[in-house]
Amino acid sequence: MIFWGTYFHDFYYQQDIKVKKRIDFVLDIVRYTDKIPGKFFKFLTGTDGIFEIKVETTFKGIRMLSFFDEGNLVLVINCFSKKTRKTPKNEIELAEKLKNEYFEYKKRRIKK
Repeated sequence: MIFWGTYFHDFYYQQDIKVKKRIDFVLDIVRYTDKIPGKFFKFLTGTDGIFEIKVETTFKGIRMLSFFDEGNLVLVINCFSKKTRKTPKNEIELAEKLKNEYFEYKKRRIKK
């Protein structure tokens, strides 16, 4: 699992210990399970390869958006507390922008 940018860490360190433990639990499932249950991980239709990692807590739903690069999950390009049933369009747009930045950065590094 690869972290791109500081979005995940910035979000994670603002959470209380119980929420951090729940995030850690779900990330372990995503990392170490061959077939990830849909309640934790899903493809966002209508996107360019963006996946949503879902963390449910007592008081809020947390979403972490990610994508794949050569079989590796690039985590996490952005995180947010979900307040509606649909993933906000601005969060998806940010995820796609960060995904493009990641591949541009990678392309520049390979050329060197």
